[in-house]
Amino acid sequence: MTLPVTLFTGQWADLTLEEVAKYASEWGYDGLEIACSGEHLDVWRAAEDDDYLQGRVDILDRYGLKVWSLSNHLTGQAVCDDPIDFRHKAILRSKVWGDGEAEGVRKRAAEELKLTAKAANRLGVDTITGFTGSKIWPYVAMFPPVGADVIDAGYEDFATRWNPILDVFDREGVRYAHEVHPGEIAYDYWTCMRALEAVDHRTAFGFNWDPSHMMWQGIDPVGFIVDFADRIYHVDCKDTRIRPASGKAGVLGSHLPWGDPRRGWDFVSTGHGDVPWEDAFRALRYFGYSGPISVEWEDAGMGRLHGAKEAAGFVRSLLWDLPTASFDAAFSNQN
Repeated sequence: MTLPVTLFTGQWADLTLEEVAKYASEWGYDGLEIACSGEHLDVWRAAEDDDYLQGRVDILDRYGLKVWSLSNHLTGQAVCDDPIDFRHKAILRSKVWGDGEAEGVRKRAAEELKLTAKAANRLGVDTITGFTGSKIWPYVAMFPPVGADVIDAGYEDFATRWNPILDVFDREGVRYAHEVHPGEIAYDYWTCMRALEAVDHRTAFGFNWDPSHMMWQGIDPVGFIVDFADRIYHVDCKDTRIRPASGKAGVLGSHLPWGDPRRGWDFVSTGHGDVPWEDAFRALRYFGYSGPISVEWEDAGMGRLHGAKEAAGFVRSLLWDLPTASFDAAFSNQN
């Protein structure tokens, strides 16, 4: 199972793309999952400036790296979110934030997602990872209670705002791999089912399999692969450690900062947590996943210049190269 191992650049947006590329090359990565944030990729500029886009490619070439996917998590968040507030101003480009009027922000965010599809096509990339935002996430606790009509309207809002974006994705030959994550229209198993139904199961919309937020919600990340095998468009590796033993730590995090040992769960270096990585990779392999394996480095308890290299090594240790036919032959010989 020889798949490219990439580094997600979103956690490194304080550095330039050239700096991240240099590190990734030295650590043995095959390429980057480039985030459309920080200095790494400005899709508004990429849509107008051929020299700019070529300059991004030249950086990758200098370090022997490739790109199989782009990420636009931050802008995707603003497409459906309600309310739009100071949190979004902190993560969006000024061009998208504009005057901060909520509906204008949502429309400009949608426009940037369309430009991201066009930039991906020009780069020869067929997958964009990201978030969708959600009009109904504020009601996730369901108290004070809301009627089913409010939840239904949230999924209708998602379909209304995302179908025109996905139309552009279709024209550009690009797919959207939504990351199943709290705060999104699809954050667990059943909301993924509902989101697919909302867009009539169109093939432009699938999932970025990242098990980290499935674990603390009690979702089986391997079972998710089995049930959504045809919708796993991208894989991000981020590990989670669950700490329920104290009887004090809630799974929602208790508003404690990342890295605080009192939290009920936290991100840890890939391979150091509770994600069943070997079973997951076996499932990905069985169902024929052939895209990149992207390391999303996030561990508040470890220096990132140390752990990112080791995370890549751990992932590679699971990518054994054995043709599927060998398994088929082995089983047939037993019968």
